Amino acid sequence: MLWDIDHTLIDPGAVARQAYAEAFRKATGLTLEQPWQFDGRTELAAATDALRAHGLNPDAGLLDGFIELLIMELRDRAGDLAAGGRALPGAADALIAVGAVPGVRQSVLTGNLHPLAVLKLAVFGLDRHIDFRLGAYGGDAFERADLPAHAFKRTEQHLGRRHSGADTVIVGDTLRDIATAHAAGTRVVAVATGTNSVAELQAAGADIVLPDLADTGAVLHAVTAWKRST
Repeated sequence: MLWDIDHTLIDPGAVARQAYAEAFRKATGLTLEQPWQFDGRTELAAATDALRAHGLNPDAGLLDGFIELLIMELRDRAGDLAAGGRALPGAADALIAVGAVPGVRQSVLTGNLHPLAVLKLAVFGLDRHIDFRLGAYGGDAFERADLPAHAFKRTEQHLGRRHSGADTVIVGDTLRDIATAHAAGTRVVAVATGTNSVAELQAAGADIVLPDLADTGAVLHAVTAWKRST
């Protein structure tokens, strides 16, 4: 199981945007004028687009510096993240229940950089359910569709078995999560806790669409249906 983080397991509130704006100011000396739209992109893609939207070249170390500052700014705001954000309804119970299914390993497939993925889940007490050695992160690739290959490689490195799309489920809230799953040949469970509606997620081709993670039985059904088919 590969879980998305923002708006699938947690709502980070406004803190991430504040950290992003301050990191951008420190990295470039400019105010972040263009609206920042993450919408499931990797951090490499989002940061690159933000720089280019302000007429800046992301080469010559600027992109790396911006990303390092972003990590520092969000770490400094961990307390604000805890106060202004929340674990989404049912997220903890879903992780516990899925983690108890024999043979299932849980990690993340997220646009977040690895240290921020760990931070965000730790703030809300969800990190203990996730094997962060596995999965794929926003610093691994520019395009989200390229992330599953990194997750499959890590299962071979750390578990001694290379997983593939045939035995993987991706859970997320965006159309990019669905497109990524299709590209990798995985099963995809979509949750309508982000900006896309149930109808939009269904039209994009999700195998199962849930309104949220509050129904633990429905989440488990998504896993057991996959296990019966493999």
